Order: sequence, then structure tokens, then C-alpha cells
Amino acid sequence: MITKAEPTKGSTAADIAKLTLALLVLAGGIFAYSWFGRDGSISGSVRLLGVLVAVAVACAIAAFTALGRKVRNFLAESQFEMRKVVWPTRDETIKTTGIILLVVVILSLLLGLIDLILKSVILDWLLKLGS
Repeated sequence: MITKAEPTKGSTAADIAKLTLALLVLAGGIFAYSWFGRDGSISGSVRLLGVLVAVAVACAIAAFTALGRKVRNFLAESQFEMRKVVWPTRDETIKTTGIILLVVVILSLLLGLIDLILKSVILDWLLKLGS
């Protein structure tokens, strides 16, 4: 595990401005999608492409802030840790899935039987509503 001692810093004015700009770009893309949707002259695929470009530009702007560097560092460390995972083989996965399905079926039947018994005891015997 990679551990680093980094001093915590507050957000600088430049970071806040970059994040605000990123949010404005994103909001502008969404607004443009709905605005040009009323007209009908621009196809939906072009409008969707505009929103995707706005999302990409907003993410690119936000990536150069302190928060963006933390997110990139987290993603890099997560990818490094994912390389250490030992994934089950196909045979192990199929066997485990079969066992889980069998347990689910058995528990469903058991709960159904308990429900049937309680229904008959409470409604038919205690409250005499069955007859």
C-alpha cells in the first residue's frame, strides 16, 4: 500500500475559480441541449455530442485543481491495487453461482412453508376465519 504524508491545504482561489468554470461549462452544455431541443432543427445526436464535449471540457478543467489531482492519484492507486486482486477461475465462479442459486431456492421454499404454517395456525385455528 502506498502511503504518503501530505499536508492538508485549503482550496486556493484559483482552484475555486477552475471548479466554478468547470461547473459553468457543464451547466452550459446541459442548457444548450435543452435549448436547442425545443427548436427541432438540430438533431438529438448533435446535441448529445455537445453535452459530451461539455462534460469532457469540464472534467479537463477540474482535473487541474487540487481536488482533481487527488482524484487522479486515487484512481492510479486503485488501478495499482486492482492488479493485486486474484480473480476466481471460470469453474470456481460457476460452482459458486450454482451453490448460491441452490441456497436461494431452499430458503425460498423454507420461508414459503413457514408462511403457510403461520397462516393456517393464525387464521384458521386462532381466529377461525378459514371456515
